Amino acid sequence: MLKTFPTAILQLPKRLKFASLLKRRSDPGDSTLQTTQVNHTAMATDDEISVPPGPPTSQLSTPAAKSRRMFFPLGYKEAAYQWWTGVSSRQAERNVLSFVPYLREHGASASASASQLQELAKEDPFGQRVWRSSMVQLSGKDRALNELAIERVNEPVDDTLVMLHGYGAGLGFFYKNFEPLSRAQGWKVYALDLLGMGNSARPAFRVKAKTQKEKIAEAESWFIDALEEWRRIRKIEKFTLMGHSLGGYLAVSYALKYPGHLNKLILASPVGIPEDPWAVNEAMPEPSMSRLSNEFTQDQESIVQREGMNTTKPNTAAPPKRPIPGWFSYLWDANVSPFSIVRLTGPLGPRFVSGWTSRRFSHLPPEEKEALHTYSYTLFNSKGSGEYALPYLLAPGAYARSPVINRIQEVGRQILKPATENSPEVRETGFPIVFMYGENDWMDVAGGFAAEEKIKQRVVKALLHGTDEEKRKENGSAKVVVVTKAGHHLYIDNPDEFNRVILKEMEETRKWGLKQKAME
Repeated sequence: MLKTFPTAILQLPKRLKFASLLKRRSDPGDSTLQTTQVNHTAMATDDEISVPPGPPTSQLSTPAAKSRRMFFPLGYKEAAYQWWTGVSSRQAERNVLSFVPYLREHGASASASASQLQELAKEDPFGQRVWRSSMVQLSGKDRALNELAIERVNEPVDDTLVMLHGYGAGLGFFYKNFEPLSRAQGWKVYALDLLGMGNSARPAFRVKAKTQKEKIAEAESWFIDALEEWRRIRKIEKFTLMGHSLGGYLAVSYALKYPGHLNKLILASPVGIPEDPWAVNEAMPEPSMSRLSNEFTQDQESIVQREGMNTTKPNTAAPPKRPIPGWFSYLWDANVSPFSIVRLTGPLGPRFVSGWTSRRFSHLPPEEKEALHTYSYTLFNSKGSGEYALPYLLAPGAYARSPVINRIQEVGRQILKPATENSPEVRETGFPIVFMYGENDWMDVAGGFAAEEKIKQRVVKALLHGTDEEKRKENGSAKVVVVTKAGHHLYIDNPDEFNRVILKEMEETRKWGLKQKAME
């Protein structure tokens, strides 16, 4: 587990009296989703609160009650209890991260004895590794990124991996990837919360542009300008960028706006690849509301058990229609953010969120499932900010207003130095781009195959028409990887296979870097 020394003494919330009353009056037959006491040592600070034990629960008493609670399994009283006694989003993040094995917090040596440190070193079969959590302050008002950094002790850092989460999520969702990915020697791993999401600062989101093209660019820049400022603060010259879903879309936008800083781009189930004319031409709504797609309807059982929709070969057939509940279609058409619903429902918010978490995390152990449910609720219930950018970037159905397929061939081909009277222009000479999809991903892998083909055509063009120097340095490539037994959240659905793919890509990147250094 991620460890801290010593364990902080946590204060119970002031509203515990009301919570205790709820606990005494709770009906044991009200819920199937238990509020469990986390039985491991959570990372905490003195000003954060612990998760109090929830009210007792038992099996549903009647088939009718079971049917009524199938979609929102958390009972009303349990939901009110969670809302009233809920932990902070930062504590919820630490509770999730406490399931990560071996890693210890940076600075723990100051309060740990020599014998404790020796024991920790023996416990970790992949070498001592430490983590640190920071809020990196950016320029301007209320702008800061929540950062988790993992590094190997007493080893030089030659390469850097940066991980970006998807819409409305947070870096804690990568908790099954941190330990395996930090095994790679010579690498430092960062996970960031996007500006306005997770535990990063949540400034007001406003768009001042008038035209649709300018609005899209401004909405993208709201996120990627923060990423670039963070890179400069951390003094990272080049790195490998991995983005999931919306994070993948924004990773492409970053590569185009800020060229020259990426060694490799890994897009895990990226949103916005294919083109849809209706999405491109539809009128853009005001930023007071936003949208979401099939993500909130797919259950884990169907992901693991059914035959894969996505395969390792291109499929030209139209993707199958996926059923969407009537309530979801109504919210989508009305352009209402699901997170605003969570905030408006107050004590019923945890029950509303349980409709997603009970299906999405059903394959996980009860303690992890409960920790992720609480973490999800605390993020969804936080102040609205980055979520309001979504309608500027995507239309209903998760189609981008500026499709990636129309831009992907220019990733890694931007001008680094314009031509002058004495020297020609200097361009990027490409870098590997990896598209990853789950076998049962609601993101259609066909978009990845189409993007792969366009990138390969661009590589051929560069080799035919580039200068001798550009041909020598050419490094462009593309591939599509399908992770079995996984859906949109492939990094948590099948973390073992996902981590193996990422580690292989990291190793290939390291070998390329060493080769380039030897040639200099």
